[in-house]
Amino acid sequence: MKSTILKTLTAAALATTILTGIAVADIKIGVLVPDSGPAGLFGPSTRNAAMLAADDINAAGGINGEQIELVFADVGGAPAEATQAAVRLWRGEGVEAFVGMHDSAVREAINGQLKGAVPYVYTPVYEGKACHTGMYVTGETPSQQLAPVIPHLMETEGAKNWYLIGNDYNWPRDTNALANKFIAEAGGEVVGEEYLPFAVAEFDSSLQRIKESGADAVLVTLVGGDSVGFNVAFAGFGLDEQAIRLGTLIEENTLMGIGAANANGLYSSSGYFASIETEAAQNFAAAYAKAYGADAAPLNTLGQSAYDGLQLLATLANKAGSMDVASIEGIAEGTSFTSPRGEGTLTGRHVAQTIYLANATGGSFEVSTSFANVPTSEGCN
Repeated sequence: MKSTILKTLTAAALATTILTGIAVADIKIGVLVPDSGPAGLFGPSTRNAAMLAADDINAAGGINGEQIELVFADVGGAPAEATQAAVRLWRGEGVEAFVGMHDSAVREAINGQLKGAVPYVYTPVYEGKACHTGMYVTGETPSQQLAPVIPHLMETEGAKNWYLIGNDYNWPRDTNALANKFIAEAGGEVVGEEYLPFAVAEFDSSLQRIKESGADAVLVTLVGGDSVGFNVAFAGFGLDEQAIRLGTLIEENTLMGIGAANANGLYSSSGYFASIETEAAQNFAAAYAKAYGADAAPLNTLGQSAYDGLQLLATLANKAGSMDVASIEGIAEGTSFTSPRGEGTLTGRHVAQTIYLANATGGSFEVSTSFANVPTSEGCN
Protein backbone atom coordinates (compact mmCIF):
# COMPACT_ATOMS: atom_id res chain seq x y z
CA MET A 1 0.00 0.00 0.00
CA LYS A 2 1.35 3.36 -0.96
CA SER A 3 1.92 5.81 1.87
CA THR A 4 0.82 9.39 2.14
CA ILE A 5 2.45 12.54 0.92
CA LEU A 6 0.76 15.74 1.98
CA LYS A 7 1.66 18.58 -0.31
CA THR A 8 1.10 21.88 1.40
CA LEU A 9 1.88 25.52 0.81
CA THR A 10 3.15 28.18 3.16
CA ALA A 11 1.00 31.20 3.98
CA ALA A 12 2.73 32.91 1.06
CA ALA A 13 1.51 30.04 -1.14
CA LEU A 14 5.00 28.60 -1.70
CA ALA A 15 5.06 24.85 -2.31
CA THR A 16 6.34 22.61 0.44
CA THR A 17 6.18 18.82 0.37
CA ILE A 18 5.89 16.95 3.66
CA LEU A 19 6.93 13.33 3.28
CA THR A 20 5.34 10.73 5.52
CA GLY A 21 6.49 7.78 3.45
CA ILE A 22 8.59 6.90 0.42
CA ALA A 23 6.04 6.73 -2.39
CA VAL A 24 3.70 9.15 -4.06
CA ALA A 25 0.04 8.88 -3.10
CA ASP A 26 -2.45 7.55 -5.63
CA ILE A 27 -5.10 10.29 -5.71
CA LYS A 28 -4.49 14.03 -5.68
CA ILE A 29 -7.21 16.30 -4.30
CA GLY A 30 -7.06 20.05 -4.76
CA VAL A 31 -7.92 22.09 -1.66
CA LEU A 32 -8.77 25.72 -2.43
CA VAL A 33 -8.02 28.02 0.50
CA PRO A 34 -8.02 31.82 1.01
CA ASP A 35 -4.45 32.45 2.13
CA SER A 36 -4.77 36.09 1.10
CA GLY A 37 -7.49 38.71 0.83
CA PRO A 38 -10.29 39.50 3.30
CA ALA A 39 -10.77 35.84 4.24
CA GLY A 40 -7.05 35.14 4.65
CA LEU A 41 -7.59 34.92 8.40
CA PHE A 42 -9.24 31.54 7.84
CA GLY A 43 -6.50 30.06 5.66
CA PRO A 44 -4.39 28.48 8.43
CA SER A 45 -7.29 26.75 10.21
CA THR A 46 -8.67 25.54 6.87
CA ARG A 47 -5.35 23.98 5.93
CA ASN A 48 -4.97 22.36 9.33
CA ALA A 49 -8.45 20.85 9.25
CA ALA A 50 -7.95 19.56 5.71
CA MET A 51 -4.69 17.82 6.64
CA LEU A 52 -6.37 16.17 9.62
CA ALA A 53 -9.08 14.91 7.29
CA ALA A 54 -6.49 13.49 4.89
CA ASP A 55 -4.78 11.66 7.75
CA ASP A 56 -8.10 10.20 8.91
CA ILE A 57 -9.19 9.20 5.41
CA ASN A 58 -5.88 7.51 4.67
CA ALA A 59 -5.89 5.72 8.04
CA ALA A 60 -9.35 4.35 7.17
CA GLY A 61 -8.14 2.96 3.84
CA GLY A 62 -8.19 6.02 1.63
CA ILE A 63 -10.53 6.34 -1.34
CA ASN A 64 -11.32 2.97 -2.89
CA GLY A 65 -8.20 1.55 -1.30
CA GLU A 66 -5.91 4.30 -2.58
CA GLN A 67 -4.14 6.86 -0.45
CA ILE A 68 -4.79 10.56 -1.04
CA GLU A 69 -2.52 13.58 -1.39
CA LEU A 70 -3.67 17.16 -0.82
CA VAL A 71 -2.50 19.92 -3.14
CA PHE A 72 -3.33 23.40 -1.85
CA ALA A 73 -3.87 26.64 -3.77
CA ASP A 74 -4.50 30.19 -2.59
CA VAL A 75 -7.86 31.45 -3.90
CA GLY A 76 -8.17 34.57 -1.76
CA GLY A 77 -7.76 36.95 -4.68
CA ALA A 78 -9.99 37.89 -7.59
CA PRO A 79 -12.13 35.15 -9.19
CA ALA A 80 -10.05 35.13 -12.38
CA GLU A 81 -6.84 34.57 -10.41
CA ALA A 82 -8.46 31.88 -8.27
CA THR A 83 -9.72 30.09 -11.36
CA GLN A 84 -6.24 30.08 -12.88
CA ALA A 85 -4.88 28.55 -9.68
CA ALA A 86 -7.53 25.82 -9.75
CA VAL A 87 -6.91 25.05 -13.43
CA ARG A 88 -3.18 24.73 -12.73
CA LEU A 89 -3.93 22.10 -10.12
CA TRP A 90 -6.36 20.29 -12.40
CA ARG A 91 -4.43 20.35 -15.67
CA GLY A 92 -0.89 20.74 -14.35
CA GLU A 93 -0.89 18.77 -11.09
CA GLY A 94 -3.47 16.18 -12.09
CA VAL A 95 -5.88 16.61 -9.21
CA GLU A 96 -8.99 14.45 -9.53
CA ALA A 97 -11.36 16.45 -7.29
CA PHE A 98 -11.61 19.76 -5.45
CA VAL A 99 -12.66 20.87 -1.99
CA GLY A 100 -13.12 24.63 -1.69
CA MET A 101 -13.51 27.03 1.25
CA HIS A 102 -13.83 30.45 -0.40
CA ASP A 103 -16.35 33.04 -1.50
CA SER A 104 -19.26 32.56 -3.88
CA ALA A 105 -17.79 34.62 -6.72
CA VAL A 106 -14.77 32.32 -6.80
CA ARG A 107 -17.04 29.27 -6.67
CA GLU A 108 -19.04 30.35 -9.69
CA ALA A 109 -15.91 31.22 -11.68
CA ILE A 110 -14.33 27.84 -10.92
CA ASN A 111 -17.51 25.99 -11.84
CA GLY A 112 -17.46 27.84 -15.16
CA GLN A 113 -14.09 26.26 -15.89
CA LEU A 114 -14.67 22.79 -14.46
CA LYS A 115 -18.09 22.33 -16.10
CA GLY A 116 -18.75 19.24 -14.00
CA ALA A 117 -15.63 17.39 -15.19
CA VAL A 118 -14.44 16.54 -11.67
CA PRO A 119 -16.15 16.34 -8.25
CA TYR A 120 -16.16 19.62 -6.32
CA VAL A 121 -17.25 19.99 -2.68
CA TYR A 122 -17.94 23.55 -1.47
CA THR A 123 -17.77 23.95 2.30
CA PRO A 124 -18.40 27.43 3.85
CA VAL A 125 -21.51 29.23 5.05
CA TYR A 126 -23.18 30.68 1.95
CA GLU A 127 -26.46 31.95 0.44
CA GLY A 128 -27.65 28.68 -1.15
CA LYS A 129 -28.94 27.56 -4.55
CA ALA A 130 -25.60 26.50 -6.06
CA CYS A 131 -26.74 23.61 -8.24
CA HIS A 132 -23.93 22.57 -10.59
CA THR A 133 -23.35 19.03 -11.84
CA GLY A 134 -20.64 17.35 -9.79
CA MET A 135 -20.77 19.94 -6.99
CA TYR A 136 -21.92 19.25 -3.44
CA VAL A 137 -22.23 21.65 -0.49
CA THR A 138 -21.55 21.03 3.20
CA GLY A 139 -21.86 24.60 4.51
CA GLU A 140 -24.83 26.11 6.32
CA THR A 141 -27.44 28.09 4.39
CA PRO A 142 -29.61 30.94 5.74
CA SER A 143 -32.73 28.81 6.13
CA GLN A 144 -30.82 26.30 8.25
CA GLN A 145 -29.34 28.99 10.48
CA LEU A 146 -32.55 30.98 10.90
CA ALA A 147 -35.68 28.83 10.49
CA PRO A 148 -35.36 27.10 13.90
CA VAL A 149 -33.42 29.86 15.66
CA ILE A 150 -35.60 32.95 15.12
CA PRO A 151 -38.77 31.42 16.66
CA HIS A 152 -36.68 30.04 19.53
CA LEU A 153 -35.21 33.46 20.37
CA MET A 154 -38.60 35.11 20.03
CA GLU A 155 -39.98 32.68 22.59
CA THR A 156 -37.06 32.54 25.02
CA GLU A 157 -35.79 36.14 24.78
CA GLY A 158 -39.01 37.96 23.90
CA ALA A 159 -37.39 39.19 20.69
CA LYS A 160 -40.32 40.50 18.64
CA ASN A 161 -39.00 43.58 16.82
CA TRP A 162 -36.05 42.86 14.56
CA TYR A 163 -33.56 45.17 12.87
CA LEU A 164 -31.52 43.64 10.00
CA ILE A 165 -28.07 45.00 9.16
CA GLY A 166 -25.51 43.57 6.75
CA ASN A 167 -22.94 44.27 4.08
CA ASP A 168 -24.27 45.13 0.65
CA TYR A 169 -23.93 41.92 -1.39
CA ASN A 170 -25.87 38.76 -2.11
CA TRP A 171 -25.29 36.72 1.06
CA PRO A 172 -26.69 39.30 3.52
CA ARG A 173 -29.55 40.24 1.18
CA ASP A 174 -30.54 36.62 0.58
CA THR A 175 -30.25 35.88 4.30
CA ASN A 176 -32.46 38.82 5.21
CA ALA A 177 -35.08 37.96 2.60
CA LEU A 178 -35.61 34.69 4.45
CA ALA A 179 -35.31 36.38 7.86
CA ASN A 180 -38.26 38.63 6.95
CA LYS A 181 -40.31 35.51 6.21
CA PHE A 182 -39.35 33.64 9.38
CA ILE A 183 -39.91 36.68 11.61
CA ALA A 184 -43.37 37.29 10.15
CA GLU A 185 -44.35 33.64 10.45
CA ALA A 186 -43.35 33.67 14.14
CA GLY A 187 -45.46 36.77 14.83
CA GLY A 188 -42.65 39.31 14.92
CA GLU A 189 -41.95 42.46 12.93
CA VAL A 190 -38.97 43.82 10.99
CA VAL A 191 -38.58 47.43 12.16
CA GLY A 192 -35.54 48.30 10.03
CA GLU A 193 -33.26 46.91 7.35
CA GLU A 194 -30.07 48.38 5.93
CA TYR A 195 -26.95 47.43 3.98
CA LEU A 196 -23.50 48.95 4.33
CA PRO A 197 -20.44 48.94 2.06
CA PHE A 198 -17.40 46.99 3.15
CA ALA A 199 -14.84 48.62 5.45
CA VAL A 200 -17.27 51.04 7.09
CA ALA A 201 -15.44 53.61 9.20
CA GLU A 202 -18.20 54.33 11.75
CA PHE A 203 -21.65 53.07 12.66
CA ASP A 204 -23.14 55.99 14.61
CA SER A 205 -26.01 56.71 12.23
CA SER A 206 -26.94 53.04 12.00
CA LEU A 207 -26.85 52.66 15.78
CA GLN A 208 -29.06 55.69 16.20
CA ARG A 209 -31.60 54.22 13.77
CA ILE A 210 -31.55 50.93 15.68
CA LYS A 211 -32.13 52.74 18.95
CA GLU A 212 -35.02 54.79 17.58
CA SER A 213 -36.63 51.75 15.91
CA GLY A 214 -37.34 50.13 19.27
CA ALA A 215 -35.70 46.90 18.11
CA ASP A 216 -35.23 44.24 20.74
CA ALA A 217 -33.27 41.98 18.38
CA VAL A 218 -30.69 42.69 15.66
CA LEU A 219 -29.70 40.22 12.95
CA VAL A 220 -26.08 40.91 11.98
CA THR A 221 -24.84 39.82 8.54
CA LEU A 222 -21.75 42.01 8.49
CA VAL A 223 -18.50 40.25 7.64
CA GLY A 224 -15.13 40.10 9.36
CA GLY A 225 -13.79 43.48 10.46
CA ASP A 226 -17.12 45.17 9.79
CA SER A 227 -18.81 42.76 12.18
CA VAL A 228 -16.16 43.41 14.80
CA GLY A 229 -16.45 47.17 14.46
CA PHE A 230 -20.23 47.16 14.55
CA ASN A 231 -20.51 44.91 17.59
CA VAL A 232 -17.93 46.89 19.54
CA ALA A 233 -19.75 50.13 18.71
CA PHE A 234 -23.12 48.52 19.48
CA ALA A 235 -22.05 47.75 23.04
CA GLY A 236 -20.35 51.12 23.41
CA PHE A 237 -23.60 52.79 22.40
CA GLY A 238 -25.38 50.90 25.20
CA LEU A 239 -27.62 49.03 22.80
CA ASP A 240 -26.77 45.67 24.36
CA GLU A 241 -29.19 46.75 27.12
CA GLN A 242 -31.96 47.26 24.54
CA ALA A 243 -31.56 44.37 22.12
CA ILE A 244 -30.01 40.95 21.70
CA ARG A 245 -27.90 40.27 18.62
CA LEU A 246 -27.85 37.21 16.37
CA GLY A 247 -25.02 36.62 13.90
CA THR A 248 -24.81 33.94 11.25
CA LEU A 249 -21.11 34.48 10.55
CA ILE A 250 -19.78 35.33 13.99
CA GLU A 251 -17.24 32.62 14.80
CA GLU A 252 -14.30 32.29 17.17
CA ASN A 253 -11.95 34.69 15.36
CA THR A 254 -14.61 37.37 15.01
CA LEU A 255 -15.61 36.98 18.66
CA MET A 256 -11.99 37.46 19.74
CA GLY A 257 -12.02 40.78 17.90
CA ILE A 258 -15.34 41.82 19.46
CA GLY A 259 -14.10 41.03 22.97
CA ALA A 260 -15.84 39.85 26.10
CA ALA A 261 -16.83 43.35 27.19
CA ASN A 262 -18.84 43.84 24.00
CA ALA A 263 -20.52 40.43 23.76
CA ASN A 264 -23.41 40.79 26.21
CA GLY A 265 -26.52 39.29 24.63
CA LEU A 266 -24.66 38.23 21.47
CA TYR A 267 -25.77 34.95 19.87
CA SER A 268 -24.43 33.00 16.92
CA SER A 269 -26.10 30.30 14.83
CA SER A 270 -23.78 27.77 13.19
CA GLY A 271 -23.22 24.14 12.32
CA TYR A 272 -20.02 24.11 14.35
CA PHE A 273 -18.38 25.73 17.36
CA ALA A 274 -15.11 24.68 18.94
CA SER A 275 -16.98 24.35 22.24
CA ILE A 276 -19.46 21.69 21.07
CA GLU A 277 -19.52 19.02 23.77
CA THR A 278 -20.23 15.94 21.66
CA GLU A 279 -17.72 13.10 21.63
CA ALA A 280 -16.97 13.59 17.93
CA ALA A 281 -16.33 17.33 18.33
CA GLN A 282 -14.18 16.88 21.42
CA ASN A 283 -12.11 14.14 19.74
CA PHE A 284 -11.57 16.43 16.75
CA ALA A 285 -10.52 19.35 18.94
CA ALA A 286 -8.09 17.11 20.83
CA ALA A 287 -6.57 15.80 17.59
CA TYR A 288 -6.25 19.36 16.28
CA ALA A 289 -4.49 20.54 19.45
CA LYS A 290 -2.17 17.52 19.41
CA ALA A 291 -1.24 18.03 15.77
CA TYR A 292 -0.79 21.79 15.72
CA GLY A 293 -0.17 22.87 19.31
CA ALA A 294 -1.57 25.47 21.64
CA ASP A 295 -0.71 28.37 19.33
CA ALA A 296 -2.52 26.95 16.30
CA ALA A 297 -5.11 28.99 14.43
CA PRO A 298 -8.37 28.79 16.42
CA LEU A 299 -10.95 26.25 15.34
CA ASN A 300 -14.01 27.84 13.72
CA THR A 301 -16.89 26.88 11.44
CA LEU A 302 -15.18 28.04 8.22
CA GLY A 303 -11.84 26.36 8.82
CA GLN A 304 -13.40 23.18 10.19
CA SER A 305 -15.68 22.94 7.15
CA ALA A 306 -12.73 21.74 5.02
CA TYR A 307 -12.63 18.58 7.15
CA ASP A 308 -16.29 17.94 6.36
CA GLY A 309 -15.74 18.57 2.66
CA LEU A 310 -13.00 15.98 2.40
CA GLN A 311 -14.96 13.44 4.44
CA LEU A 312 -18.01 13.89 2.21
CA LEU A 313 -15.88 13.54 -0.92
CA ALA A 314 -14.31 10.33 0.38
CA THR A 315 -17.70 8.93 1.40
CA LEU A 316 -19.20 9.68 -2.02
CA ALA A 317 -16.26 8.23 -3.97
CA ASN A 318 -16.12 5.11 -1.81
CA LYS A 319 -19.85 4.57 -2.19
CA ALA A 320 -19.69 5.09 -5.96
CA GLY A 321 -16.54 2.99 -6.29
CA SER A 322 -15.03 5.74 -8.41
CA MET A 323 -14.08 9.42 -8.61
CA ASP A 324 -16.06 9.65 -11.84
CA VAL A 325 -18.65 12.45 -11.69
CA ALA A 326 -21.41 10.42 -13.34
CA SER A 327 -20.90 7.55 -10.91
CA ILE A 328 -21.01 9.88 -7.90
CA GLU A 329 -24.07 11.71 -9.26
CA GLY A 330 -25.89 8.38 -9.35
CA ILE A 331 -25.44 7.64 -5.65
CA ALA A 332 -25.11 11.07 -4.03
CA GLU A 333 -28.69 11.75 -2.93
CA GLY A 334 -29.28 10.48 0.59
CA THR A 335 -25.62 9.73 1.30
CA SER A 336 -24.69 10.24 4.96
CA PHE A 337 -21.28 10.90 6.48
CA THR A 338 -19.91 11.65 9.93
CA SER A 339 -17.83 14.62 11.01
CA PRO A 340 -17.08 16.66 14.16
CA ARG A 341 -20.46 18.35 13.59
CA GLY A 342 -22.30 15.04 13.81
CA GLU A 343 -23.97 13.10 11.03
CA GLY A 344 -24.88 14.90 7.83
CA THR A 345 -27.12 13.67 5.02
CA LEU A 346 -26.86 14.90 1.44
CA THR A 347 -30.21 16.15 0.15
CA GLY A 348 -30.48 18.22 -3.01
CA ARG A 349 -26.67 18.56 -3.14
CA HIS A 350 -26.69 20.14 0.34
CA VAL A 351 -26.26 18.67 3.81
CA ALA A 352 -29.05 18.43 6.35
CA GLN A 353 -27.21 18.94 9.62
CA THR A 354 -27.38 19.90 13.28
CA ILE A 355 -27.51 23.64 13.90
CA TYR A 356 -26.19 25.00 17.20
CA LEU A 357 -27.24 28.25 18.87
CA ALA A 358 -24.49 29.65 21.10
CA ASN A 359 -24.47 32.56 23.55
CA ALA A 360 -21.25 34.59 23.47
CA THR A 361 -21.93 36.58 26.65
CA GLY A 362 -18.68 36.55 28.62
CA GLY A 363 -16.50 36.29 25.53
CA SER A 364 -16.75 32.60 24.66
CA PHE A 365 -19.39 30.54 22.91
CA GLU A 366 -21.63 28.41 25.11
CA VAL A 367 -24.08 26.29 23.16
CA SER A 368 -27.53 26.93 24.58
CA THR A 369 -29.52 24.62 22.33
CA SER A 370 -29.26 22.59 19.13
CA PHE A 371 -31.60 21.59 16.34
CA ALA A 372 -30.95 18.18 14.78
CA ASN A 373 -31.06 17.30 11.08
CA VAL A 374 -32.09 20.74 9.86
CA PRO A 375 -32.75 20.72 6.08
CA THR A 376 -32.20 23.64 3.74
CA SER A 377 -34.80 25.37 1.60
CA GLU A 378 -31.99 26.60 -0.70
CA GLY A 379 -30.98 23.15 -1.95
CA CYS A 380 -31.38 21.76 -5.47
CA ASN A 381 -34.39 19.76 -6.62
